[in-house]
Amino acid sequence: INMENGSTVKEFVLLGLSMNQGVQKICFVMFLCFYMIIVAGNLLIVITVISSQGLNSPMYFFLSCLSFIDICYSSVTAPKLIADLLVENKTISFVGCIAQLFWVHFFGCTEIFLLTVMAYDRYVAICRPLHYTTFMTRRVCGWMVIGSWVGGFVHSIAQTLLTTQLPFCGPNKINHYFCDVHPLLQLACTNTYVVGITVVANGGMISLTCFFILVMSYVVILGSLKSQTSEGWQKALSTCGSHITVVILFFGPCTFIYIRPSSSLMEDKSVAVFYTIITPMLNPLIYTLRNEEVKSAMRKLWSRKVGSE
Repeated sequence: INMENGSTVKEFVLLGLSMNQGVQKICFVMFLCFYMIIVAGNLLIVITVISSQGLNSPMYFFLSCLSFIDICYSSVTAPKLIADLLVENKTISFVGCIAQLFWVHFFGCTEIFLLTVMAYDRYVAICRPLHYTTFMTRRVCGWMVIGSWVGGFVHSIAQTLLTTQLPFCGPNKINHYFCDVHPLLQLACTNTYVVGITVVANGGMISLTCFFILVMSYVVILGSLKSQTSEGWQKALSTCGSHITVVILFFGPCTFIYIRPSSSLMEDKSVAVFYTIITPMLNPLIYTLRNEEVKSAMRKLWSRKVGSE
């Protein structure tokens, strides 16, 4: 990364979610609890899927990958946010800032691709049940996950390189709780119009395309359910319902921020809390509460654990 691009800024100051001391204390307790729930809940899903023979279908393989990404994704922003709520000067080094930007986009974009893959998996399971095992082999599922990671990496490298090419010569206050493209573009001491458009095109195209694929796959799924019995309807809806919920919670805020040139950073940071913290926290709850197989696997795992002690 070329640091000699006219940048004199060595570190940035993150303004965080609020300047109010009282609000910061409340946020500290709240986000600390949220983060602990994210790590514990998602880790529980990963362990349950890996150690249960009954959960070896592609759906659960993807779910454990999603949980793993959620832990990584929230870990890029949440610990720094939580620590910053306790300190007076919330600084982050230039390199640290760029690294945070890279990982946020890497895990976030990988999650977008993975959610799309999961929708395709549901489509094959419900619309082509007889071909499911031939279509969704272990190898195919493995490649789909690798593809999601590679896609996330390519997207993230593009966003990071575009941002590091900009000169930063002060001011260095970022009106956000983590380093993201839009807040950084506003600090660059050059015209960022073209970069801004490119960033929006890159991030926005990905979220919109994936969102379109997701919506289409669910339209097809719901259309194919017309001929099903009411029991088939319920079973399909219960597996799809949780996925649709997660997609709305994650894509809604994500698309809102990355599809338009940033106008108000105050709005942006409150919306960002949704996809960096709230969704990763709700994912395990949404998937396990609606899923009997995962719940019974967790109970078995727990009783085995307790029984062996």
